[in-house]
Amino acid sequence: MKVTVAKSAGFCFGVQRAVDTVYRQIEESSLPVYTYGPIIHNEVVVKELEEKGVRVLKSRSELDALKEGTVIIRSHGVSREIRESLDREGIVCVDATCPFVEKIHRIAQEETRAGKTLVIAGNPDHPEVIGIKGWAEGPCFVIQNAQEFLDLHLEKGTEICLVAQTTFDYKKFQNIVEILDSLDYDIQDWSTVCKATEMRQSEARELAESVDAMIVIGDVHSSNSQKLYEICKHTCKCSYFVETLVDLDPKPFQSFCHVGITAGASTPKHLIEEVQNYVRCKF
Repeated sequence: MKVTVAKSAGFCFGVQRAVDTVYRQIEESSLPVYTYGPIIHNEVVVKELEEKGVRVLKSRSELDALKEGTVIIRSHGVSREIRESLDREGIVCVDATCPFVEKIHRIAQEETRAGKTLVIAGNPDHPEVIGIKGWAEGPCFVIQNAQEFLDLHLEKGTEICLVAQTTFDYKKFQNIVEILDSLDYDIQDWSTVCKATEMRQSEARELAESVDAMIVIGDVHSSNSQKLYEICKHTCKCSYFVETLVDLDPKPFQSFCHVGITAGASTPKHLIEEVQNYVRCKF
């Protein structure tokens, strides 16, 4: 069987930077090491870090109750209020927010401070989006498509700053921009979909067009992994989402000649290699 792995599969720059930051603090910090929320959306990586003594603070109350320790802000970032609350005695804060997410924080703060209404294209429940909202100093809304924007019923002439979650579907964002540009609003759109995300989605789409089946490897809570699966499924009906090799049902693969593999930005290399080697050697 021929197996093709997408070149962009696996850790992106921001995720690698965040994970490296945690491992560095494990070695260097004399205090207990914590992450505020999972450092990335991958349960395998989180468990590996827990085995090394890193504890995940799962709520604001757990964070507020902490008396001392090194707290690492995850790659998704946090609100301004939470960031400022970490600057207190006994707590060492290490910020591992992805630089591309930090850029959106600055845009959100500066543009709303200038009187614009912030509109975020993204998942309202995703920690990155929640963090971005927390930097707005004025009205802020989250939409997932153009219709949801129309449902806001904002006054005509409203000055709008439009940004996107870094892992938002690039084509969907462009569609939103095109529709909003045709309306009677003063809109400034910032193309904040991460270039690595854009490339990963484009490569997944192209690969899915040329294979008999696609395997997408990622954590079920990973937004960018789920979007990859949606893209692949739309193009290749025989697309499968797995978190690890354990989730892969081998039966369908007996009839395939060419299988493509891609993975989310929070999927470690060794998980990709395990799936790749299994499929290549088993069939």
